[in-house]
Amino acid sequence: MRIYLVGGAVRDQLLGRAVADRDYVVVGATPQQMLARGFRAVGKDFPVFLHPQTQEEYALARTERKTGHGYHGFAFHAEPTVTLEQDLARRDLTINAMARSDDGTLVDPFGGARDLEARLLRHVSPAFAEDPVRVLRVARFAARYATLGFRIAAPTLALMRAMVEAGEVDHLVAERVWQETRKALTEPTPAAFVRALRDCGALRRVLPEVDALYGVPQRAEFHPEIDTGTHVELVLDMAAELAPGDDIVAFCALTHDLGKALTPAAELPRHVMHEQRGLAPLRALCARLKVPAEHAALAALVCRHHLEAHRAFELRPATVLKLIEQLDALRRPERLTRFLLACEADQRGRHGHAQDRYAQAAWLRAAHAAASGVDAAPMLAQGLTGQAIGVALRAARERAIAALDKGAFAR
Repeated sequence: MRIYLVGGAVRDQLLGRAVADRDYVVVGATPQQMLARGFRAVGKDFPVFLHPQTQEEYALARTERKTGHGYHGFAFHAEPTVTLEQDLARRDLTINAMARSDDGTLVDPFGGARDLEARLLRHVSPAFAEDPVRVLRVARFAARYATLGFRIAAPTLALMRAMVEAGEVDHLVAERVWQETRKALTEPTPAAFVRALRDCGALRRVLPEVDALYGVPQRAEFHPEIDTGTHVELVLDMAAELAPGDDIVAFCALTHDLGKALTPAAELPRHVMHEQRGLAPLRALCARLKVPAEHAALAALVCRHHLEAHRAFELRPATVLKLIEQLDALRRPERLTRFLLACEADQRGRHGHAQDRYAQAAWLRAAHAAASGVDAAPMLAQGLTGQAIGVALRAARERAIAALDKGAFAR
């Protein structure tokens, strides 16, 4: 029995990055031997075991054979005769197909270390094309490592295009598309995920509502980048900068302008009512990918109300309070925080505006604090009951917002 550290842990060690998870491959062992050593079996499709002390995953070396379409269309073979190289050969990218032995020796049969140096995301073998999830995974790795200068190798991108053209991506289940998308939204450069999918043609298959934004013009005086798809990329990366690792804020950034794809051609490059138009494609996207309820709800609020946030200094106190109530921010202040982060990303996600100050956020936070600070006790002491308390409370909150020095925030 020989045990090797494999995959992402080896890759990240060589990159000098912190190792979050450690996975191991066991060569020359049977399930019975693993159980006899106190390991606990957890794998459903193939033999995976948890270490009795560390709870880290140990998988028996295995090969796989394509038997059908999609992610589940594989038969796995795990026997003591399967070699480490055979196990590594089934992996997606060369940088993920390396191993370390107990004595620290690097096992790198496919040139992963060389590709790390060259900053290349390159597939291990033609078997890459058998699993459509790998298209999403490569795009996600592009989002993770774009800041380090990584790019997708030309032959790998060509293979991804061929997979899309063959219809393999159409067999992806919604849950897996969302899982990979959600992970990509937590990466430092999520726009690289979108670009990679678009470069291979997969974006129009998995996120057609986003793909439709490319080529849609905007007014140059407000959007020097002009193209709406380019704007969404800028907003995505700004969201990652403002709220690192927050996939809810990033999802709001991704979907905030979906309505611009539905603007009648005669109205371009203006986008009147794009906030309202964006709600239908957003609902369709969320339903298709089974997006979690909080992601979908806040994305709809950002889509519908982001222009109100941008115009915050022009709004009457009653309108500001209504916005706060629509966000349910009096009960859930974290919603206002995320909403404002997404709106700031939209404002600063434009060519030449990355360093802009978004004073509207400070003003709306102050308005929220003022409204939240209104106490209902005096109204109860006056003998108000039922609906009358609600009316009085709302009026008091509006007065509290009106009493703020709006100009101090705008300056």
